[in-house]
Amino acid sequence: MKSGQYKRKRKQQYRRIGGILMAIALLSLGLAGAFYWFEQDNMPKKFAEYPVQGFDVSRHQGTIDWTKINRQQYQFVFIKATEGGDYQDAKFQENWLKAREHGLYVGAYHYFRNCKSGEEQADNFIQTVPKKSDSLPPVMDLEFQWTCPEVSAEQLQQRIQIMAKKLEQHYGKKPLLYTTPKYYQSYLQGHFQQYAIWLQDFKHFPQPHDPRPWIFWQYSHQGKITGIQGSVDLNVFRGNHAEFQRMIEYLKQK
Repeated sequence: MKSGQYKRKRKQQYRRIGGILMAIALLSLGLAGAFYWFEQDNMPKKFAEYPVQGFDVSRHQGTIDWTKINRQQYQFVFIKATEGGDYQDAKFQENWLKAREHGLYVGAYHYFRNCKSGEEQADNFIQTVPKKSDSLPPVMDLEFQWTCPEVSAEQLQQRIQIMAKKLEQHYGKKPLLYTTPKYYQSYLQGHFQQYAIWLQDFKHFPQPHDPRPWIFWQYSHQGKITGIQGSVDLNVFRGNHAEFQRMIEYLKQK
């Protein structure tokens, strides 16, 4: 049994470590003026315990009745905009406009194709997604693909870096990197430390194998939301409502 003084000292150490980790994540989002303290050992381990909830959609969800989306339950949405060098999601413009009209915080994502250059993929996204001060950061969806096996890890990382830099230059916001735990370990761990992570993990609480914390967690691909036909991906923000709003207000200044 540890003494009370020892426990207090350890708790202070956890608080300092947690603050440093979140500071790194916020800096990767470009939030140099915002600083969050949280206790790493007290982070909720269940998605339901995170108060800021959202989802992501694409043309696969068909026509969405945005007026039926519960704004009290869901605060944000990421919408697929583009893929590769020349594909635009057929439902993006409609979803983007109607989600914003409904009062959700909206972001757009790009499905990264390994065989395409980072520059042409960035151009595709920039030509499709409006530049809005109140939008969430652009997202690069990075997943394993078996259609382009000749690309080396170094080539892939270079293409990711080129696209990320070009998006940041255009939108004034560092993009988020959406990925899976295995992809993260294979290509991102130890790289791209300036960019925050949106991590998919349907089985476990997401825990990257390096100090960088995740900012968004996609915890299910089988969610059900009134107004959306079929299944939908569900996500949470790593923080409370005040922290989420603070991030939004800072991004509006970019």
